[in-house]
Amino acid sequence: MASLTPLYQIQSIFHYKTNYPQFSTHQFRSNFFFQKKLSFSSFNRMPPMKQSTVIVSATSAAAEKKRHPGESKGFVEEMRFVAMRLHTKDQAKEGEKEVTEPEERAVTKWEPSVDGYLRFLVDSKIVYDTLEKIVQDAAYSGVCCVDAEFKNTGLERSANLDKDLKWFKEQGYTIPEPSSPGLTYAQYLTDLSQNDPQAFICHFYNIYFAHSAGGRMIGKKIAGQLLNDQALEFYKWDGDLKQLLQNVRDKLNKVAEEWTREEKDHCLEETEKSFKFSGEILRLILS
Repeated sequence: MASLTPLYQIQSIFHYKTNYPQFSTHQFRSNFFFQKKLSFSSFNRMPPMKQSTVIVSATSAAAEKKRHPGESKGFVEEMRFVAMRLHTKDQAKEGEKEVTEPEERAVTKWEPSVDGYLRFLVDSKIVYDTLEKIVQDAAYSGVCCVDAEFKNTGLERSANLDKDLKWFKEQGYTIPEPSSPGLTYAQYLTDLSQNDPQAFICHFYNIYFAHSAGGRMIGKKIAGQLLNDQALEFYKWDGDLKQLLQNVRDKLNKVAEEWTREEKDHCLEETEKSFKFSGEILRLILS
């Protein structure tokens, strides 16, 4: 991450706007007491001492200290940095969280079940249904430019999940009803969209971007272990995924440019709640 160029060390707290020669202590005493080339009258005419250099430097140093990790690359990088710290070491090399729940272990150590996976897909669908309705529905047109900036990004998952659940039904599986983790998260997103746009954006980012990364790893694990390598539509995108993500990243950065630092910090603080809700849904796979 880029950072501000370090300030040069201030060599003196005072500076003068004067053409007087610079004296060392020894030179000053010699000239003043013995050679008497500098009179008291000329000394008294010297302009008052300034501390502007110190003030400017101290202010700049304070600004540098407050600079957030990733800030120079855009707000999405700030969100990514906070999100990665909430992973465990098993999940990501940048992770700092201790493993406390089964789903926080590396995916390779999971022991999923088809029934649990179906519950996960159903609850994920209710969340994506809600998220995408908020963005698409004109009734939410006043929510932080969300409807204008984030319609039809190519990251939408609701229709793909619908196809997958139909496929499971064709295979003879019973599709469960949405459960508490998905319903609770969906209601929370609805509330945020009406009252807290910065927090809503945090969830929007984490839901889509997490699925494009760790979510794909989970899909590959499940397909290989439970579905005879059947690739689900949930893990397929139309077009180049890398470019789709970059397009949304650019839009998020653009929206965040209008936010105050306090609003940005509020968005970042919501990351932990996003992980909590998503983790409860993810845990269904192992149930």
